[in-house]
Amino acid sequence: MATDMQRLVGMSEDDEEEMGMGMKGGDDEDEDYEENGGVLGNVSRMVEIDGGSGMGTGADGDSRFQQHHLFQEQVGSPGGGTRRSRPVEEKERTKLRERRRRAITARILAGLRRHGNYNLRVRADINDVIAALAREAGWVVLPDGTTFPSRSQGQMPAGGNSAVVTSSSSHVPSQQPPSVSLKGVASDYGSPLEYNACPMKGVFVPAPSPSPYDLSSSSQSQTSMVGDGEAQRDNPPVVGGSIDTINEKQIVDIPPRLSERDFAGTPYVPVYVMLPLGVINIKCELVDPDGLLKQLKVLKSANVDGVMVDCWWGIVEAHAPQEYNWNGYKRLFQMVHELKLKLQVVMSFHECGGNFGDDVCIPLPHWVAEIGRSNPDIFFTDREGRHNPECLSWGIDKERVLRGRTAVEVYFDFMRSFRIEFDEYFEDGFISMIEVGLGPCGELRYPSSPVKHGWRYPGVGEFQCYDRYMLKNLRKAAEARGHTIWARGPDNVGTYNSQPHETGFFCDGGDYDGFYGRFFLNWYSQALVDHGNRVLSLAKLAFEGSCIAAKLSGIYWWYKTASHAAELTAGYYNPCNRDGYAAIVAMLKRNGVSLNIACVDLHTLNQHEGFPEPFADPERLVWQVLNAGWDVGLPVVSENSLPCLNRVSYNKVLDNTKPMNDPDGRHFSSFTYLRLSPLLMERQNFIEFERFVKRMHGEAVLDLQV
Repeated sequence: MATDMQRLVGMSEDDEEEMGMGMKGGDDEDEDYEENGGVLGNVSRMVEIDGGSGMGTGADGDSRFQQHHLFQEQVGSPGGGTRRSRPVEEKERTKLRERRRRAITARILAGLRRHGNYNLRVRADINDVIAALAREAGWVVLPDGTTFPSRSQGQMPAGGNSAVVTSSSSHVPSQQPPSVSLKGVASDYGSPLEYNACPMKGVFVPAPSPSPYDLSSSSQSQTSMVGDGEAQRDNPPVVGGSIDTINEKQIVDIPPRLSERDFAGTPYVPVYVMLPLGVINIKCELVDPDGLLKQLKVLKSANVDGVMVDCWWGIVEAHAPQEYNWNGYKRLFQMVHELKLKLQVVMSFHECGGNFGDDVCIPLPHWVAEIGRSNPDIFFTDREGRHNPECLSWGIDKERVLRGRTAVEVYFDFMRSFRIEFDEYFEDGFISMIEVGLGPCGELRYPSSPVKHGWRYPGVGEFQCYDRYMLKNLRKAAEARGHTIWARGPDNVGTYNSQPHETGFFCDGGDYDGFYGRFFLNWYSQALVDHGNRVLSLAKLAFEGSCIAAKLSGIYWWYKTASHAAELTAGYYNPCNRDGYAAIVAMLKRNGVSLNIACVDLHTLNQHEGFPEPFADPERLVWQVLNAGWDVGLPVVSENSLPCLNRVSYNKVLDNTKPMNDPDGRHFSSFTYLRLSPLLMERQNFIEFERFVKRMHGEAVLDLQV
């Protein structure tokens, strides 16, 4: 004991600083440090306590007393405690160094909380910071400190199988494994959690409520990790209830026995497969054509109807206005055409690289970015004045700020150029559908939940109406209503990661349902509808006679609350006492546009005791949007949000695609699988996919389990 204490007393200043790194900051700790003589004073107290409480009878008690007496003599004598009797000035310097360290730590924590929206407790220490940064980088950090990369199954703790089920494309929040791209594509992120949209902090949320596809009575507490991507891996779920109790026994494989419907003889629903995000590089060149051709031939062998591809504005019109480069797409389309597959094309007017699962970086055109540097109000802006260059603000739809053109004119010129360039493919029916991008991720919504600004699931997000063009429109609306004081955004909505009950606006009985709240939300949601109407009416002119689709986002968290807060910030005015999708589908109907909805593969997520309940309900959301479209006679198409690689996910898609006992026999017009990857091409995964395609086509399968 004496030897250990002497070693502590004799430690160097570097050792003291190293020890100080683990200390928590706080005024009361400063006082404690000074009152007790710093680190050495604490050591002295430890020795005194050990000597006093540990004394007993016999040799052991005498020995401890002698050790304590010897230590005190060393401290008090000139010869035995020289390190202890440091000059007062040196002690003061040590205190100053410690205070300086704590001041730096405090500023780091304040910056992370304010600008990064890190959920750090008030008395956070270095472990909290390291854990938060590790989660941001895509790692999983358990409460006991166990840390492992979520993107690598091979490095998971005991159990061997990954416990992560990730979510997908579009805007659905997710925690993902490394994304997959064609060889040669430069990735902006190491992988998708490389999303998350970039890496995103993982959130464990329990799995589906009981359904016809529950695997057994013991599987009703399956857990999935939800986080905001596009290429992901589907891994066995964790059975248990809390991340705190994950162990080897809880990581299980999915049992083989399911209860399945027989879809033999049901309507034929075409199946398309989305190509990788980076299939065309930033120079508009086709990446790895030989490898892609092999994969397309495999898809053809499974009787897939066609493929879908993003046509990126930031690639085609990258360098100068109205200078279009279609070379890479020409080669790609020719390859697909020769295989006698159909083609769906997305007019992507947003950037790639800032959302979940984006494994490549494709910004907006360079000339647009130059305009944005001098006039950042062309981009959506939040209440703090942060601009989001993911897509253009709807406030400039009719403003000539893009080298003499309005935003809708820029969109129309791009679509018209595409139509002229590939006219022959439209004439022979090879291009079967055009999906028009209307906002972030190509979806008709505001970018209310940007990960780059710190949003994490299940935050409510923030309103995006603070660029000067949107504020000008709000001012006009307030003046027309006769209440100029309403020409502002609400100020009690919290932050990106707030929950409804924490805000005065979104809480039950909150301002969202007051006079001003209803005015603001009507204006905010109508701006979304008007933007969609302007762009789609021009798309109808550019692609006359072709099938056109528009995609809505599946904002399903907080759906079970009265305000539906996350939907409100995204532009969907859909509280419990109002149908927020009726106006949108009516606009789509006027323009003869099909409705594309995601999340058809999701089960409703239950509450998880280790995470505040987000009151999520993707099944009811899908049912509401689906019926809103069908009620006005809209054709409906869809795609998956989670990576579908197992029979449970495929059965859920089939159930939504072809509703059972629908008196009108309604079904989806087509389904797009996200997305083509080496993982899908693995033998067992592809066998399941091929079986899924047969059932979508209404064919019988031999291994049906009923």
